[in-house]
Amino acid sequence: MSELVTITVDGREVQVPAGQLLIKALQDSGTYVPHFCWHERLKPAGMCRACLVEVDGPRGMALMTACTLPVADGMNVATRSENAVAAQEGVLEFLLINHPLDCPVCDKGGECPLQDQTVAFGPGESRFVEDKRHYAKPIPISDLVLLDRERCILCARCTRFADEIAGDPLITFTERGGSTQVLNYVEDPFVSYFSGNTVQICPVGALTSSSYRFKARPWDLATTDSSCTICSVGCRSALQSSSDELIRMIGVDSEPVNHGWLCDRGRYGFGYIHSVERRSEPVVRRSSEGSAEFETVSWPDALDEVADRLGAIVSEHGGQSVGIIGGSNGTNEDAYVWSKFARTVLGTNNVDAQLDDGIPAQVIQGLPRAEISDLESSSAIILVAPDLKEELPVLYLRVRRAAEEKGVPLIEVAPYPTGLTPYAAVRVAPVPGHTGEVVERIVKASTSGPSAPGSHLSDDERRAAELLSTDGKVTVILGRPSLAEGSGIVVRAAAALSTIPQARFLSALRRSNVHGALEMGLSPDMLPGRVTLEAARDYYANAWALDGKPAKLSTTQGWSTGDMLRAAVDGRIKALVLLGSDPIGDFPDRELAERALDRVSFLVSVDGFDTASTSKADVVLPPMMQGEQDGTFTNLEGRILPLGAKVTGAGTSMEDWRIAGELAWRFGVDFGFMTASEIQDEIAAVAPAMAGIDSGAIASSPVGMLPRAFDDPPASPEAPEAIDADATEADAADADADVEAAESEGSEDASSMPTLHVWDGSTFVSGEVPAPDAYGLRLIVGRKLYTSSVRTIESPTIAALAAEPVLLVNPADRDKLGFQEGESVRVHTVTGSSNVGLRMLSDESMPRGLALIWHDPESGAATLLLDAGKPAQDIRIDRVEAMS
Repeated sequence: MSELVTITVDGREVQVPAGQLLIKALQDSGTYVPHFCWHERLKPAGMCRACLVEVDGPRGMALMTACTLPVADGMNVATRSENAVAAQEGVLEFLLINHPLDCPVCDKGGECPLQDQTVAFGPGESRFVEDKRHYAKPIPISDLVLLDRERCILCARCTRFADEIAGDPLITFTERGGSTQVLNYVEDPFVSYFSGNTVQICPVGALTSSSYRFKARPWDLATTDSSCTICSVGCRSALQSSSDELIRMIGVDSEPVNHGWLCDRGRYGFGYIHSVERRSEPVVRRSSEGSAEFETVSWPDALDEVADRLGAIVSEHGGQSVGIIGGSNGTNEDAYVWSKFARTVLGTNNVDAQLDDGIPAQVIQGLPRAEISDLESSSAIILVAPDLKEELPVLYLRVRRAAEEKGVPLIEVAPYPTGLTPYAAVRVAPVPGHTGEVVERIVKASTSGPSAPGSHLSDDERRAAELLSTDGKVTVILGRPSLAEGSGIVVRAAAALSTIPQARFLSALRRSNVHGALEMGLSPDMLPGRVTLEAARDYYANAWALDGKPAKLSTTQGWSTGDMLRAAVDGRIKALVLLGSDPIGDFPDRELAERALDRVSFLVSVDGFDTASTSKADVVLPPMMQGEQDGTFTNLEGRILPLGAKVTGAGTSMEDWRIAGELAWRFGVDFGFMTASEIQDEIAAVAPAMAGIDSGAIASSPVGMLPRAFDDPPASPEAPEAIDADATEADAADADADVEAAESEGSEDASSMPTLHVWDGSTFVSGEVPAPDAYGLRLIVGRKLYTSSVRTIESPTIAALAAEPVLLVNPADRDKLGFQEGESVRVHTVTGSSNVGLRMLSDESMPRGLALIWHDPESGAATLLLDAGKPAQDIRIDRVEAMS
């Protein structure tokens, strides 16, 4: 805790942290001074001079900028003295010399600091009568941001954010003197994934969003706090609506998570909710005159159809013949009820929120967890993950801050350069397929010494080992650097890194609420609350008792998505339920996914949009989406964050959890859930890692709550009778007594809450890495922030930003293979061929012998190239014309 010093503010003594900026100390102690350039998350600049106050110094009271002056013990400050007031009024008067008084047409009107502070601290009238400056307006400095130059007061918030926080210094001051203005570079447009933040922090409306311009005013908007669900970071945000339509999302400053920043995909990517292409009524495929077409039906009819056909399949073939794929786009409550439905009603463990493009759930949930805030206090950060700037942008900002501002050594282990490469203390570039063994060498050398006999390390590996040779905390960011490498490669790396005594892990899984879905049991080998199926089956049989009788949970091992799809092709899976997932567009083997969905007898899609997979469904049930339902979301550090409902669900769309509950009721099982809060209370009562995180705790913790860690004391075990909503207090007391008696006898009572799963690193899958193909290139498959996924292409503001799928190679490899820059090519592997032509582009930063392709759901450019089980694979390239 920082040392406190005493200062005097307007005759009042206050204690503040030593070294704190005076403006922050004044604000925290209840004294406000006007300011524009100062922002708590930016370095002080002293640009606008609006925060002038008088400070007692060697020569008496002198005017000083509060935003650049650290406090000192005994400091005497006057914020409303005659000189201070005159200075503040004068600065505001000068700022308004050329600033247009166009408040009635300015988007910032009603929430403008210049407007507010002029009223509160300004002189009341101006002595300047000259004509104001005029510029052409607005200037689009990016696809998302518009600039009105005459409004700019040169506070440099936007330029400092772009440079200091985003690392994209693409806007700057141009000209000199009275002609100074903010502009972007002609040769470098303001193409940043974080440009929307400059709009939010601009204090005067000089920067505005193209999507919000002239749309609404603050008093027109209703606001609720929520969390962004575009990726798994879970940035805190506020949803704003007008006339039951989402109008704007703005960042909320959350110290543990996002510091108030949002990526542009999160900020502007909510438009899909109001897309005219969205389905808002359930449909059932009906056969008529030799063809089968979707027919709109009522919810009772659609749910009856699903229950009848699933029931018939389960009766004839057993629960193992049904699989549920997806669930990462819903809330925690959705995932929990679907998991409960699968286990207790259908009798299947075939549930998987990942599409074989992640990391096994037992690994993710069994590793000791780091918090995002740990990055800045770590002794080292090691990154074995995809390009965070493309996949988890705000986590990228936090890692960049740790490396750049806090001086934390960043070790990057990646086959190709990423957005964080410029900030890495050392970069190790393993050949795809060898990441695990490279990490093993580094970790071994970090303990035995990089120069120990038998250590055959490259210079980069040796340097990485030296940085890991620390007694301090090491934060590991773990993910799949390339989707063309099997998950076993990364699991092998995780096994090595888990031997570092103070290593803590952040998983770099991209999909929205994939961590929440896994926590809630949408995994073939895990049950809700981070416990394994094997260890907790008896406990959950009692916790999920039906009519006072233990639920019959299947003892058959569940299947992953890939296993389910292969089983569907073989005829062992008869029915599939897709929870907001599109295996044809997302699964790493498009051909397998297509054959599987064609083969199953019954296919249900819980989705609001037509996708390649939904087009094959027998029944489509439209769920509610972001901003339409309350609930919770679990981010990549395990933090449980609240989600807020702001608008009415489209048409008759229904919450995912309610759909599962309605289906259960048709099977004769009543879960009894009427609200999301009731589900939260049951999760808190039965899920071991979620003990105590009930609806009341969630509502009272806007920054979210972390689940119980491995070394936290376990919650008091509860018998199923004690958590039964209908149980009496006497029943609960008897149940507790029974548990205590069982514990005292040392018995393993089935009702005792199981311990959390800890992965010991002993198991991983990694096949033999093939030798490089001398006539081909080794494949890397990554992701871009903007793809042609539904959430992008159905959001008008960002639809045009979807990245073109290309094949990226080193110029030397391009020339060696005899191709021209930009030439259209097709790619082949032993498992398949790309079904579209790709433009070949070259980049000097790409290592020779490698080829990078961006995975894109719509084009299918990458999906035919992969075999998720292989540790690595090579590709051959042909001209498109050669294949025609």
